[in-house]
Amino acid sequence: MQTAEHAFRRWMQSLIIIFILLVGYIVIADRYAPLTTESRVQGYVIQIAPEVTGTVTDVQVSNNQKLKKGDKLFNIDKRKYVLAVEKAQLALEQAHEQEDAMYAKVEAAEAKVATNKAAFENANSEYRRISKLATKKLVSLSMLDNALANNSATSANLRAAQQELRALTVQLGDAPGQSSAVRSAQNNLQQAQLDLSHTQVVAPSDGVVTNLQLEVGSTANSNMPLLTFIPTDSLWVAADFREKAVAQINSQSKALVAFDAFPGKVFNLDLQSRDFGVAAAQQSPNGQLTHVETSNRWVRDAQRVRVNLTSSSTLPLPLFVGSRATVVLYPVDDSLWAWLAKLQINLVSWLHYIY
Repeated sequence: MQTAEHAFRRWMQSLIIIFILLVGYIVIADRYAPLTTESRVQGYVIQIAPEVTGTVTDVQVSNNQKLKKGDKLFNIDKRKYVLAVEKAQLALEQAHEQEDAMYAKVEAAEAKVATNKAAFENANSEYRRISKLATKKLVSLSMLDNALANNSATSANLRAAQQELRALTVQLGDAPGQSSAVRSAQNNLQQAQLDLSHTQVVAPSDGVVTNLQLEVGSTANSNMPLLTFIPTDSLWVAADFREKAVAQINSQSKALVAFDAFPGKVFNLDLQSRDFGVAAAQQSPNGQLTHVETSNRWVRDAQRVRVNLTSSSTLPLPLFVGSRATVVLYPVDDSLWAWLAKLQINLVSWLHYIY
């Protein structure tokens, strides 16, 4: 009886010691090799929206289809945009014709300026001669007045012809094809061609179309999302650690990740960044008094901080935005904690076979 009681005490003492050592290890490891199960695969979710309005005539993708950059997604009825391009081309041709006509007007205006200049020079010379004769009382005052009037009229006609020529040259620009009418028509043509090209919507990068609900005959409105697109090369892992656990991490820290989708496998990732705030502390000026957070708990919940992890290679394809993972961080320059971190994450990865 005493032997059984003695063995029981030894077992209990051993269990207590193991428990104390385990708790002590967890407390210390949470500072030097923190582990969290609160982590997910994150990725950019792009809402594909057409830039023109029309009826969808063809859907060229299927749900969850893997795509390359530039692959076709869907078509919008392009008939009215083809007509718009033709209309813009005609307008450009008319603008060039108007420009040619303006060049002819410029030549006529230059000839008019030359004619009026010759008339002014003749009238001015005549006026100066009569003025000299008038001072000697050799001509009548009426002749002097007529010469002055003729000089003023020809001068005004010359200025008017010069301004008309200037107005035409300003409209024509510096070179053929640079008139305001031609440039405006070219701009309209480019816009029409751009709208026509937007009737074919393509993938912006390598990725996957998911939650596809688009059908032929749907109405596409400009800047209104129709497809959900996830770039496959933009995935990263976001892990939420307790605040005290990230106090020791730095740019030299490394991460080991066990994804729920890959039991028994461990992946090496790099520490990209740590978020500099959480939503609970975000404030905005609203003209109200401070809202004081209260809690009736003896021990409040620990604040969690998000750490972002990236991989030098693309994450495995079976992973998706929202995939769960377990992450452990460890210092590269400490071989003991690096070994313990690998031991922890490998144990967790094998446990993924069970849960």
